[in-house]
Order: sequence, then structure tokens, then C-alpha cells
Amino acid sequence: MKAFFEGIQSLFVDFLFKPLDWLRSLELISWFGANTLNWIFMIICSAAIVYWIKQLRIFDDAGTENQDTTAHSFLK
Repeated sequence: MKAFFEGIQSLFVDFLFKPLDWLRSLELISWFGANTLNWIFMIICSAAIVYWIKQLRIFDDAGTENQDTTAHSFLK
């Protein structure tokens, strides 16, 4: 059983976390380069929030949104 868990450890430490180790070593050279993954995720989340708010505004302007407090059966 010990070999099984050591195999899982080897998989993650030796293979799957290598890109993250590379990013950690890159931080000493370029902070912006090391955080590119974070910047990409922030851009994707910002675009999703803008799209969501635009869709909310479309339904609010059309008046199709049901804002009644009993819109859900569990609120009755």
C-alpha cells in the first residue's frame, strides 16, 4: 500500500507539478511572466462578468424578468 501512495506522490511531484515549479523559478526573472496564468484567468473572469451583466440588463430592459418575491416555489 505504501508503494501505491509513493506512486501517486511521484506522479504529482515529478510530472504534474513541473510547470508550476517552472513558473516559481521564473518569478525570480520576471514577475509578470510568472503571473501570466493569473492574468489570463482574471481576463476570462472579467469577460464573463461583463457578458453576464449585459445579459441581465437586456432582460431587465425588456421587462421579462420576474422580480416577484414568490418567483420560486420555496419562497411562498
